[in-house]
Amino acid sequence: MKNTATIIVGLFCTISAYCQNGEFKVYPNGLIYNEQTMSKLSHIVDSLNLKYKTCNFNTVFYSKSQAIGHIVKVEKDNIIEAMKDMENQISIDDFLKKYPKTTIERNVLITKNKYEDYKKQNIVEFKHFDLKSDYGFSIRSEDISLYERDFTNKWLFEYIKKSRYSDESLSAFYFPENFSAAPIPQKYSQMIGYSDCLIDTTTAKFKDNLKEGWVELPEDWTALTEKTKAKLLDEMRSTRVVGFCSQDSRPREHAMHIALLSAETYKWEVFLKAHLDIMNDRFERMSDGSYAWGQRNTYIKELEELNINVPDLIFGTSFRIENPASNHYFGSIGRVGRALSETQNRSEIEQGMLYIISDNELDTYNRLLFYFLFRNYNHYIKDETTKKENNDKLAIAVKTLPDFISERLTGNE
Repeated sequence: MKNTATIIVGLFCTISAYCQNGEFKVYPNGLIYNEQTMSKLSHIVDSLNLKYKTCNFNTVFYSKSQAIGHIVKVEKDNIIEAMKDMENQISIDDFLKKYPKTTIERNVLITKNKYEDYKKQNIVEFKHFDLKSDYGFSIRSEDISLYERDFTNKWLFEYIKKSRYSDESLSAFYFPENFSAAPIPQKYSQMIGYSDCLIDTTTAKFKDNLKEGWVELPEDWTALTEKTKAKLLDEMRSTRVVGFCSQDSRPREHAMHIALLSAETYKWEVFLKAHLDIMNDRFERMSDGSYAWGQRNTYIKELEELNINVPDLIFGTSFRIENPASNHYFGSIGRVGRALSETQNRSEIEQGMLYIISDNELDTYNRLLFYFLFRNYNHYIKDETTKKENNDKLAIAVKTLPDFISERLTGNE
């Protein structure tokens, strides 16, 4: 039975891949929404802009809690004794004298985060911001009290017993200083506030208690009554669509249908979340190979045609903060970088990113995120001369980062 199911899924994905010929229909206006839909959206935005004048842009947002620490890996013959010393909070200098074969990577950026896993279990994660890959060393724990602990001159270690799959190991973080979260400068807090105001954090795209399945959008959906469109939208917002594979386009089509119906029924807050999900490719899939990513477009042009501040919207969703509003939208740095490469306002976008990277008043974590946002953006620039000029500008901005960061980044170029 399991093999049969696998074959069926494989055939579905193969057929889906074969059938894909351009992602969404493009209308004569060059957009994936026709003139009538864009007119409705523009009308909504014009009305909403009046409301935004009363939005509270004075909220103080804080950076993600972060610290500078060391990564320590112990030579296997000393693991048990070394772990006891870590438990007793031996000083780093005494530890290195006692275990001279220890591997240590000094002065790395470490962040901490709380989240709920798929089992609904609360987890705290301490993670190294690896400048070379997405696979930095991390430690996860169900002990949520760790999040509030003072780690000044303290160890946090992970011990793995020997098994048939791996050798015994001991890896740790050592923190010379405690974690801290700094206020985000007001000019950036206003971008975050603008994105919250525009996206409307009081409403979610999906409703509670989702059922898995698929809701078909009728071919004559534009001829439906407003009441029927609203009911159909409600059904779609109550349905969870999971992709079988990389080539399964249904999750993105589902979001597109929600966006269309939201525009038709004047539900801007739902429309924008659906469109941003398409732009950020934020969907559940059983598997997702990188070979398929290029087929999925970002559609930033549709947002630029509306009377909204796209740079502030995109930047506002790109900062990582400690105290986000409920339902705050966080953009994907990789996908947003690609979207920005298609913007009509490249000069403004480039200057904005470079300014943020160079801003010593901003925390290191967010400056690094915008460094990678710029790199992802520049990767998709087609003109090689422009790309080279941008790399030179980025190199200048990198020199303004803390020495332990800029030295590593310079070595990566």
